[in-house]
Amino acid sequence: MLRHSSASRPLFVFLIVTLTIFSAGAQSSAGSQPAKSAASAVAAQSSSANPSGAAVANTPQPLLPETFDGWQITGTPPQSANPSDADASDAVPLQEYGFKRYETANYTRDDGTLAVKAMEFEDATGAYGAFTFYRRSTMSEAQIGAGAAFDGARVLFWNGAILVEARFSRITPMSAAELRDLATQLPKAAGAQGTPPNLPNYLPAPHLEPMTVQYAIGPQAYRMSGGVLPSALVDFDRSAEVVTAQYNALGGTGTLTVINYPDSDIAVEQERAIQAYFSSHGSRQNPWTPALTDSNPAAIQTRRSGPLVIVTSGSLSGGAAQELLQRVHYEVSVTLSNRAQHFSDPKMVAQIILDVAFLVGIFALIAIVLGVSLGAGRVALQRKRNKSGLPEDDSSEFIRLNLKS
Repeated sequence: MLRHSSASRPLFVFLIVTLTIFSAGAQSSAGSQPAKSAASAVAAQSSSANPSGAAVANTPQPLLPETFDGWQITGTPPQSANPSDADASDAVPLQEYGFKRYETANYTRDDGTLAVKAMEFEDATGAYGAFTFYRRSTMSEAQIGAGAAFDGARVLFWNGAILVEARFSRITPMSAAELRDLATQLPKAAGAQGTPPNLPNYLPAPHLEPMTVQYAIGPQAYRMSGGVLPSALVDFDRSAEVVTAQYNALGGTGTLTVINYPDSDIAVEQERAIQAYFSSHGSRQNPWTPALTDSNPAAIQTRRSGPLVIVTSGSLSGGAAQELLQRVHYEVSVTLSNRAQHFSDPKMVAQIILDVAFLVGIFALIAIVLGVSLGAGRVALQRKRNKSGLPEDDSSEFIRLNLKS
C-alpha cells in the first residue's frame, strides 16, 4: 500500500493546481486568436497558389450565363464596378451593402425577351440586405434562389452574394422554374461569404408581415428604408446591423426594430441613449422622427437582450408592444466554421505546438517531482518502521508468487 508523508501532501496539491491553471491558459490562448489572422492566411494561400492574380482580376468570371433553359444571351453584356452605373439614385446604400460589380444582359427565345440585371456583393449579407432594400411590401413571395419577390412584371431574387432583377416581356407559369435554373448557374459564394445574416431570424413569426422585413448595415439604407430611429442614435459606426418589420396584432399595426451590436456593453450604452431619447418626448433639442410622432405613446417601448436592443412603435397597444418585445430572445450560437478558419493560420498552429510542448514539459516536471516525493516518503516511512523495531524488509504487505516450485 502506498502512503504519502504529511510533508509531501501540500506539494502534491500545489502541482495539481498549477497543472489546471496552465491547461486553462493553453486552451484560452488557442481560442483567442483573431479571425483576421485566419483571413490573412487564406489570402496568403490564395496569392501563393495564383502568382498571376492581377491578370485573373482583370478578367472576372461573368455573372450571367450564356444560355439557360432555352434563353440565349444577345450581344456583349456591359459590366461595371461603379455602383452609380448600377443605380445612380441608390449608389450609397449599395456601397453600404458591399457592392462589387454588376452586369446586365438581354436574352431572347422564340416566345419573348428577358432583361436580367445582376449585382454581386462582398457576401450574402450584402445581397440579402439589398434584396430587402429593393423589395416592396406590395410584392408577392416566390420560391427562387434563397428568396424572391415579384409584382407581375418584375422578379427580384437573391442567391449567395448575388442579387438578380429579371423582367420578362411575357410572364408564363414556367417563368419561376426558368429563373430557378438561372439561380443554379450563378457564381457561388465560398465559405462564410455565402452565409446570410442571422439577425432576421430573431423576428417573431406570429403576426409578422414577411414582405416588410428590411435589413440595413449602414445609415443611408436604414433611412431610405423608413427606419424608426435617427441613424445617428443607432450608431452604425459601432458595427451595428438593424432589421425592421411590420406586425399586425390586436387590431393595431406596429414596427419592430431589432439592433445587433458587437457586444453587450455597447448594447447597454445604446439602450440608455435610446431610452433618454424617448424620455425627451420629441423636444426641440431631440425631435422625434415622423414614425415616432405618429405612434401611440404606449407602443414606444424598448428592452435589451444580450447584444440586441429591441424597440417597438406604431399603433399597437401597450400590452401588444410589451408582448412583442418579450418574444425576442438572444441566443448564443456556436459554429465550427470559425474554428476551422483559426487552424488555417500558421501562427495559430505554431502557438498550439508551443503550448503542447510546454504542457509536455510540465507533465515531465510533475512526474519527476512526484517520483522524488514518493521515493522520499517511502524512505521516511521505512526509517520510521525501523525506529519502531520492525524488520527492514517487511514483505508482509506484498503478495509473492513462488514460481520455482
